[in-house]
Amino acid sequence: MDRPDSPIVLTHSVIMLSHCKIFCRFLAFIVIAALPTGDARASDAYAQYPGFGDPGTGRGAATGAGLVAVKNTVDGGTIPIGASAQVVLLFRNDGGQPIQTGLIQLYPSSTVSATVASNQCEREELPSGAECAIALSVKGLQEGQWRVEMLMAHSGRKRLVTTTISGSVESSGDNANRLTSDIEAIPDEIDFESLKSSQTLVEPVILRNVTSTPINISDIYIDAVESSGYKLSTECATLEAGQACIATVSWSPQLEGRSSGVLIVKHDGPAALTSIPLEGEFEPGDVDEADVFPKAVPGKGLLVSSKTEVGFGSNISTASAITVSLVNAGDAPVTLKDIRLSSTDNGLSFKEEGCEIGTVLEPIEACPLTLTWSPTRVGAIQDDIQVMHDGARGVLVLPVRGDASGTVSQDQKAIVLSSTVINPDGTTNMSSGVTSEDVDNIEKRQREAAAANASRVSPTSYVSPQATSSNANVANPAGVLDGYKITSFSPMRAIINGPGGSRLVFDREEIVIGGVPWFVVIQKNGIEFLHQNQRILLLFDRSLSSINRVSASSSSNSGNNTANNTNEDG
Repeated sequence: MDRPDSPIVLTHSVIMLSHCKIFCRFLAFIVIAALPTGDARASDAYAQYPGFGDPGTGRGAATGAGLVAVKNTVDGGTIPIGASAQVVLLFRNDGGQPIQTGLIQLYPSSTVSATVASNQCEREELPSGAECAIALSVKGLQEGQWRVEMLMAHSGRKRLVTTTISGSVESSGDNANRLTSDIEAIPDEIDFESLKSSQTLVEPVILRNVTSTPINISDIYIDAVESSGYKLSTECATLEAGQACIATVSWSPQLEGRSSGVLIVKHDGPAALTSIPLEGEFEPGDVDEADVFPKAVPGKGLLVSSKTEVGFGSNISTASAITVSLVNAGDAPVTLKDIRLSSTDNGLSFKEEGCEIGTVLEPIEACPLTLTWSPTRVGAIQDDIQVMHDGARGVLVLPVRGDASGTVSQDQKAIVLSSTVINPDGTTNMSSGVTSEDVDNIEKRQREAAAANASRVSPTSYVSPQATSSNANVANPAGVLDGYKITSFSPMRAIINGPGGSRLVFDREEIVIGGVPWFVVIQKNGIEFLHQNQRILLLFDRSLSSINRVSASSSSNSGNNTANNTNEDG
């Protein structure tokens, strides 16, 4: 008997094992063949034996079609026109190997636009049996049924997978049959309506990207005739998904009647174009007369007066003065640039103290403006005072009215010879109340007085005594003498008559008038009143002297006698 480890025994054992292995495989094949072909257990059992498996499995090929759609047809539902809906599509890897997805192509109908909002399938390889999702953004453009065909490439055996999404687009009211662009305009039309006054209207337009992808605006402009008056201002360029920008449209009509235009936005979205109609009508009304005081304007000063008209009344025969208040009724400071009268030969004048040129009035602040009228002729006066400023409208015009029954001699007016006033802080205020004609007359009279009174001491050598009255520091001492005139005149004394009654003044003596101490110097042609650095000249009208009246009477009598003698000789 052979030993177990002999070569013959070992060879026989190997042969027996080999025959047993073949026989076992044959039995397994018979059992598997006896099972139903559709049973999953047969596949599992079949897969346990490599010799009976799919020959392609060993070479790495997929056992199924590869990437397939979970649903070949998807109902996208109803989308309102102009709105967007998100539709999610699921895909599964039915192959035996991981699959990579590739290019996605969309073919939408004309009633919608579609874009890929999210793609999870491209993030990584999809393992066998796994699913991934792709979201589409579908926007309704026009009423009706819609359909989108989707094609996606992949690395599976069939290389391509398709799916279909369908639904309907609904609309109501004014949105029916209206094409909606990827750039939404709010509002979708601009109506400036009817414009009555001549001004510029501005309306905003919001442009919003209602898609899920960025959109570049290549051009934006207004298509209208030049005389329509439309202008555009915008900085819209690139809009990300859901982002918005603003464009402003201004309208300054140039012609009466209706005008129209179109705001056009060109972009690289699927629709490529957005349009906004523009319209308006200009109906100018009748122009009314300008009010004396304009209406307040935000951010501007408003200069008004306490009187709408400066009225001196009737039967005026002496110098009269009226003061009005100029008030800033606006919400910004007002600077007075100039003050003037329309006429200069009617005896009207104004004092520069109070409302001076360059005065700045803060809101609700006021200044006094004094107008003086010394009638130069009998009858009515019609004049205006003009106040130029930098507030609303820029000019304030106040009518000046009055009726004179007598005249006031201009030679009896108080004339300022020296108008330098020293303030308590040491500064000086230079004022001028003398015209060029007055200056020439004064210099002429002063030369005559200097020649006639060469032996007398010049009045400028006198220094007026220091004022002891509490009213010595008056803002305008010369104004105290307004209305005074010389009724009686001699070298040593004179009588003046004014608002305070008649006063007797003496040469080189002090007198208090209007609370102001004056040093009196009687000149040949009038009376000088000195107060600190002020020199005021009050002229004497020679036509009032008794010598002139007697001479005139004698001349008249002589002329009459000569005429009588001539008649008798004749």
